[in-house]
Amino acid sequence: MSAETPAFVSAAPGIRLDRIAAQAMQRVAAALPLIAVVALWEAAARAHVLSAFLLPSPMAVFDRVWDDARSGDLLLNLGATLYRATVGFAFAAVGGVALGIVMARNAVVRWFFDPVVSVAFPMPKIAFLPVFMLWLGLYDESKITMVVFNAVFPVITATIAAADGVDPYFLWSARSLGASERQLLREIILPAALPQILTGLQVALPISLIVEIVTEMLMGGTGLGGAMIQASRFADSPGVFAGILEIAIAGLALVKGILVVRRHLLVWHQEANDPTTV
Repeated sequence: MSAETPAFVSAAPGIRLDRIAAQAMQRVAAALPLIAVVALWEAAARAHVLSAFLLPSPMAVFDRVWDDARSGDLLLNLGATLYRATVGFAFAAVGGVALGIVMARNAVVRWFFDPVVSVAFPMPKIAFLPVFMLWLGLYDESKITMVVFNAVFPVITATIAAADGVDPYFLWSARSLGASERQLLREIILPAALPQILTGLQVALPISLIVEIVTEMLMGGTGLGGAMIQASRFADSPGVFAGILEIAIAGLALVKGILVVRRHLLVWHQEANDPTTV
């Protein structure tokens, strides 16, 4: 065995390098479609398929993003948008998970809230924006409330489905051993339901950003959406496309961030061994 140990040790770095190279190739392959889109965009701009006003070149848009970053406008607008979106998402996450668990465990609460959730989930809740504007004004409170109102329903439905899907044999076994309801919730229901709850949160997070952008476009003020509408009013085409690019990058960062959180929370779960989660 001692004679085989050096060979094993020497092979380990090679295996690690192969894994790193494979991951790098996967990332490059994932970026190719985006590179192709930018290349086609540049080709269309150079060929003057549309006027520069209707379709500015990628370099003009990148220059505008750089100018926004140097002037501080990008930091101000991005910070305002992410603040409202993430605060609204946090309220929706906590409230949605709590209400979903209670609805799954209490028949009376479920009887009361289930029709409300069933009606409100599919409806276009942006229709309530004028109501929130009347009640809460034109500042952060109404925008955050709008985010919460839109993002909470995917969390509630995912939590209910996850809690309902817990194997009843686990619950029966725990009860037979004397586990209390609090212990059932903490040690069985929440760990078993966590993957599906996190899936609901992954759906709710982009919704939070989308609703915040739309709310800013309709209400104005600071934020990426408000900056885009202001650029549109002044016929600033590069500014509009720069806003689209900034929103796309912010959304990608949020999605990647919640994927990292999911991997850390589910390190014990089978999906942590799935190569697609690496």
